[in-house]
Order: sequence, then C-alpha cells, then structure tokens
Amino acid sequence: MALPALGSFLPDTPGADELLDAFIDWSLAAGLELYPHQEEAVLRLLAGENVVLATPTGSGKSLVALAGAFAMLAQRRRTVYTAPIKALVSEKFFELTEALGPANVGMVTGDASVNGDAPVVACTAEILAQRALRSGSDTAADLVVMDEFHYYGDRDRGWAWQVPLLEMPRARFLLMSATLGDTAGLRRDLTARTGRDTALVASAERPVPLDVEYRETPLHVSIEQLLSTGRAPTYIVHFTQREAAARAQSLTSLRVLDADEKAAVKEAVGGFRFDTPIGKDLRRFVLAGIGLHHAGMLPKYRLLVEKLAQQGHLKLICGTDTLGVGVNVPIRTVLFTQLYKYDGRRTRVLSVRDFQQIAGRAGRRGFDTVGSVWVQAPEHAVENKRAEMRAAGDPKKLRKLVRKKPPERGYAHYDDKTLTRLWEGAPETLESSFDVTHAMMLNVLDRPGDGCAAMKRLLVDNHEPRPRQRRHIRKAVGVFRSLIDAEIVEVLPEPDASGRPVRVNIDLQDEFRLNQPLGLFAVEAVAVLDCEAPDYGLQALSVVESVLEDPMAVLLAQRDAARDELMTRMKEQGVEYQERMARLAEVTWPKPEAEFIEPAFDTFARHHPWVGHLRPSPKSVVRDMVEHADTFNQYVSRYGLKRSEGLVLRYLTDCYKALVQTVPAAAVDERLAEVTDWLGGLVRDVDSSLLDEWERLRTVQEQRLSGRVRAV
Repeated sequence: MALPALGSFLPDTPGADELLDAFIDWSLAAGLELYPHQEEAVLRLLAGENVVLATPTGSGKSLVALAGAFAMLAQRRRTVYTAPIKALVSEKFFELTEALGPANVGMVTGDASVNGDAPVVACTAEILAQRALRSGSDTAADLVVMDEFHYYGDRDRGWAWQVPLLEMPRARFLLMSATLGDTAGLRRDLTARTGRDTALVASAERPVPLDVEYRETPLHVSIEQLLSTGRAPTYIVHFTQREAAARAQSLTSLRVLDADEKAAVKEAVGGFRFDTPIGKDLRRFVLAGIGLHHAGMLPKYRLLVEKLAQQGHLKLICGTDTLGVGVNVPIRTVLFTQLYKYDGRRTRVLSVRDFQQIAGRAGRRGFDTVGSVWVQAPEHAVENKRAEMRAAGDPKKLRKLVRKKPPERGYAHYDDKTLTRLWEGAPETLESSFDVTHAMMLNVLDRPGDGCAAMKRLLVDNHEPRPRQRRHIRKAVGVFRSLIDAEIVEVLPEPDASGRPVRVNIDLQDEFRLNQPLGLFAVEAVAVLDCEAPDYGLQALSVVESVLEDPMAVLLAQRDAARDELMTRMKEQGVEYQERMARLAEVTWPKPEAEFIEPAFDTFARHHPWVGHLRPSPKSVVRDMVEHADTFNQYVSRYGLKRSEGLVLRYLTDCYKALVQTVPAAAVDERLAEVTDWLGGLVRDVDSSLLDEWERLRTVQEQRLSGRVRAV
C-alpha cells in the first residue's frame, strides 16, 4: 500500500507545534502510530535541538528522520541524510522520494547524482564531509541526519562522520544508531560547537523481543530446524563473500518452497534480466527461495534480493555482515555461522557492537511477536561433541577420541560464554578516527576566506587526543609542502577577491581531485612520461591504476590464468617438474610500466616523507580490458569472476573517477580520452538500476498528481 502524500499535510504555519500535529496526522493516515520515544525525538528536533537517537533496530529511527526532513521542507530549509554505504543511501532515497515526492528528494553517492540540488538529499557520509571541508559553516544544510553513526569509530572512514560535526556549527544534527555506547562526551562537544542543546533519546524498548540460542548441531541441521519450525525468513551470516555464495549453492538441495510459493516468486521475478555471468546462478537461487546478498554483487542484484525479501518470497538469505548496516531486508531469524572474522589486519572475535548490529536485524515489526538469534558453535567443536556422543559407553571409541579434530586455520576461539558477553554487553564507547589527506587539504584551502587558518583550526580542534593531533599536524605540513612543490597550490602575495591566501592551480580541470592517497604521485609521474610516445595513453592509464586499491580477487585470477598458461606451455616443452614449480612461483599478475613506476616512486618518496608505508601497486585491469577489447561480461567470464562482479564494477568506477579527477587536462591525449569515455560508458551500462528505479517512482508520483493513481 502506498504512503499518503506527506506534502499534502504541510501546515499553513510551519511552527513546531503545527509541524508536529501535521506529522502525527500523516503517520496516523499511514497507519504508523508514533512510539513515545519517537514522539520525544521529533519534539526535540522540531524545537531546534540536536538529537542522539540510540534506540534498538526496528524501533523506527527512520520515521524520526522523515519528520525532520518534513519540517525543514515546510520551512524551506535543506536536509542532508547520510549513510555509510551506497545501498543504504539508495534505499533511504527511495523511501524519502515515496513520502516527499521526487521533485523534493535527490541522491548523491559519488558514482551517480540524481536531482542533487533538491531540498532533501541522501548521500554517502564522505560526500557531505567533502562539502563541509570545502564550504565550512556555509555548507548548504540546515538539518544533518547521520544514519549508522557508529561508523564514527571506523578506523578508515570515521573521519567522514566527524568532519561535519567540526565544520558545520549552524546545522542541526540527528545522529542515529542502535549501538552507540556512551555518548556523553560527544553530546557535550556537539552542544558546545552548535550552541544547541543535545538530547539523548535511548530509553525505547525493542518492539520485537529476541531470543538467543547457542547451537551445537551441524549447520545444515540448524537450517532445517529453522525452516520446519516456521522461523524463516532467516539471514545466514558469513564473513566472506565466497562462503556466502557457496552456502547458497549448497542450500538449493533443500525443499525451501512449495509449488505455490515457487510459482509466486517466479511471477515476482518476471522479466528481470539476469544478464551477467552470476545471473544464471542467482536466478536459480531466488527461484528456489534462497537469496544471496553481499557487496561483491552488482547493485541491481542486491536490489532484487531486497525486494523479493520484502515481498516474502525468500526464506533463506545467505550474505555477509554488511546487512547489519540498516538495509531493509525483513528477517525473523539471524543465524551466525561463527563469531569471528578477519578485519583486514587480524582474525578476531566480533566486538559487542559488531554482534549487536547484525543480531538486531532479527524480528519483523508488524509480523513477528519474537525474533531469533542463533549462533553456531565452532564446526570442530560440534564434530568433536558428536563423536563423544557416538562413543559414549564404548571404551575403544573413547580412546580414539584423544586426537580430536583441531580448529580450522585462522580460527579465533569462542564459546557460549562469548555469546553471553556479546549479547548482554554494552557497545564499546566510540573513539575518534581522523586523518589528513591531499583531498582534505585541497578542499579546505580552496574554500572562500582564509583556508590556511581553517586548516590549522581543523587540525587542533578535532576529537583526537593531543599526541595524535601532533602527528596529523606534522603530516599536514608535509602534504602542504608537496602541493606547493608540485605547483598544485600557489601561495599568493596577497589574498584574492574571495580572501584566499593561496590558490589551487587554476590550470587544472574543474573535476580535479586527489582522492587517492598517492594521487599526487600519479600527477607527477604522468608529467614525466613522453606524451609523444605511441603508447603514452596506456602508460598514463597504468600509472593511474597503480595508485588504486588492489582488487585482489581480480589480480589473483589474473595470476592463476598466467600460471595455467605457463604450465601448459612448459608441459608441451617437456620441462622438468622441479623447474616448472620454480618458474610458476615467480609468476604474478601483469604489472605494466612497473620498471618506470617503482623507481619513479622511490624518487618521489625521498622528497615526500609523509607517504610512510604507502607504495604504488602496478596492475592491469582496465588496460587488460582495453588491450583485449573485452566487454564487462567477457572480462568477468575470462577470469571466472562471476562471484566478484560488484568488486569489478567498483574498481572500474574508481579508475574512471581517477582518470577524470586526477590526470590534469593538459596531460590527456586523444587515446587516453577515448579510454576514459569508453570506461565511463561501460560503467553506466553495466548497472543503471538506481536511475531506473527513480524514473519509475517519478512516473508514479506524476500519475498520482494528475489523478490517474489514487494516493491511499
């Protein structure tokens, strides 16, 4: 059932009381009676206070955010709604569009912009942070909603949640998360910076209570019990994309749906185009009532799984812990396959916040009276216990149990006591995570006024402890000198008409950015290349690729393909086994221009000590596609990357943005321009699902307004 048009409830006098009454009237018309904590949060927000909304998952935080956006719209003010991942941004964009109308809502993710000048904009946290760095207190936002605010403590991305708090004192803030921990210090700081009281709303009870169980049965037995006892839909949590995909494949042998349910899901899928290599597998999964959801999938496939889950067609969904980030996939049971993960540096048991964030997805408001959280005991512990039960009363079998099955490699110990600690514990207090980059420096220096003074203030007036602030200051000095040496920044003899004491080089294109940590090296390295060389365009492309993050699934597939080819050739030539093994060990993925890039960087690093441990990583992904004239599907098939299509698309997108934003316009020859245009078109053609969905919503809204569709 469609929501009533919220715009039709706008009061004639947009005061706080009138706005609250209008929003309550709308919510009642929509069948959404406000909980006491929601009403308190809305009251505080409309009264002009900042609000920290730390209530459980499923308690209606998004409705509070919608009330804030509604109030700003009525007062002709601007709302920015941020989220940590593009999937959640797009979901909130569609929700806001449904309620407020497509003319009033936009979306900006860095890859795509839809109606970006609208009075209500959904965007990634990094987008707002970059705007705040560039415009400071003049950033165009009167209300800032920061969803999943616990990302403030993320070691790599937390800066994007902190910067708006530091740079936007005129805005009103709504900070939302189910797992914030102690926020007393954060609230005091926010009040001091904005001059507004900051209210904590955290007393809500969970609308759907959860039962928690530690399972010492094999995983397939647990899944069958969940299905037979009516505890579906179930989200089966894995911590790698490969494990999630393999699990979905293994579950197709189960009878998940009956004949009528299979017919219903087939009708719901309709003419959806499963037109990439993973599509055939995914179609088989969803028609069997099994979903797959992880960041390695194309957005259109994740969106399909989310829609089918919302319609009740999927009983089992295999995915990674990314679903804990608020994406609206209604589930009754969360089943953890384990309680540890590799976090990019080490294998560790989940934190209280990690666990509660994922577990909180269980229990569907309006559908379930209780949700379930099941946690599988370690596989080796389950097998050893089963062996003990089989050997009970048999001395011979008991003697054989001296050698128990050991844990798998990369295991971190946990047991039922670990589960109790994670379930009952309070989330860890958020710690500041801040960093200085070239992109940050350029954004601040290029803002109107004294950007140098603004940068100094940012370095000493953030949430970091003093020792880390000193480290950031030293790095900032080195970054600034690098930009001066590269003539990207110029110190002016006197401030310009906008009061800037420095100038970001006006010869660079408007889109110029240094968003990669080693973007400055790419600029300097491209400048050294011979632009008259016949392969200059490909050389410049390789330099740019070398400063991008490694898409390891792609690179390892390239290495394996090269090894297979070499092995075949050596066997044909009769090369001895030992020599074959030695030569295979030396094979890696293609690294074009490495003989230029690596010594060039050594020279660069001597003059720019701030680079620390960073180094370029020569590779050939886009260049490989260009040289083989591959389409997206051909490239994915050639290297067997169907389980990593989303990763491939993200890398291609990052490379396109780097080519547009990092290579100075004067350094772009005809060949490089052709590659850039081709790459941009390929990225847009692979997945346009978000734009297609927005167009559909806009059409529906226009039909409503013209009276062809009745609003409920």
